[in-house]
Amino acid sequence: MSSNLHPMLNVAIKAARAAGAIINRAALDVEAVRISQKQVNDFVTEVDHAAEKIIIETLLTAYPGHGILAEESGSEYGAKDSEFVWIIDPLDGTTNFIHGFPVYCVSIALSVKGKIEQAVIYDPSRNDLFTATKGRGAYMNDRRIRVSKRTQLKDCLISTGFPFRPGDNFKAYMNMMGEVMQRTAGIRRPGSAALDLAYVAAGFADGFFESGLSIWDIAAGSLLVTEAGGLVGNFTGEAEFLEQRECLAGTPRIYGQLVPILGKYSKFASAGDKAAVRQAADAGEPDAAPAADAAPDAQDGAAKDESAPL
Repeated sequence: MSSNLHPMLNVAIKAARAAGAIINRAALDVEAVRISQKQVNDFVTEVDHAAEKIIIETLLTAYPGHGILAEESGSEYGAKDSEFVWIIDPLDGTTNFIHGFPVYCVSIALSVKGKIEQAVIYDPSRNDLFTATKGRGAYMNDRRIRVSKRTQLKDCLISTGFPFRPGDNFKAYMNMMGEVMQRTAGIRRPGSAALDLAYVAAGFADGFFESGLSIWDIAAGSLLVTEAGGLVGNFTGEAEFLEQRECLAGTPRIYGQLVPILGKYSKFASAGDKAAVRQAADAGEPDAAPAADAAPDAQDGAAKDESAPL
């Protein structure tokens, strides 16, 4: 922890590292971890619960008047009417964790009057700590990070998450992924949305999109991206996305090129766009959309200057 950081961020870092220690100990013998299933393909372990417990205890010891919104316990703990609400995912990437696949993280964000102002994402397997305070930039292990400088979609690496819940529109998603895949250098599906967003902030990936996400999956990561000079919204490019269950993030220019590709798949798309998507899904083929690189960069200049030094 650093005296240069916002005091609330320091407490969040302490909480995230404590949760990470629990996760790392459990990872030494993951076969012994008790697992239960919330719904099909949606798992929770005793490690999720233990990590969430230590995070909540750490935060409320420092700030007993704050509210809590956590993945496993909801708003059971903390004050019910506070303007300060900690949004917690104690182990994002549980399915990876229970298989011993080392891509998972702790995600903690602080919302003040509905706006995310502090963010911590901690990857315990790599000891990577991503932090951001609104207006103060984003950092990885005390080093300032920025989104990548790539401007053409064909050169970009895009991360995503696959649909896995009953009722997810798998055909439409395959069409959406197909459209992005044929325009980029590659698509990756690491399995932790919070870490995906942190990697966009750090420039390791150039963009990210996924539907079906909850606020605790994306709250911390969204601040990291914007503080690193990127843009975050829903598939149509609207900024109010945290509770809309769809998330698009990227460098300003890549974000601007992804919106016309993904916007028609949004639940907020026009009736005509939705009809076209249904027809494409029924045909089982990606839509023949115009080349994304030719899309107007409507978002260019909406984020911070990409030429700023690290």
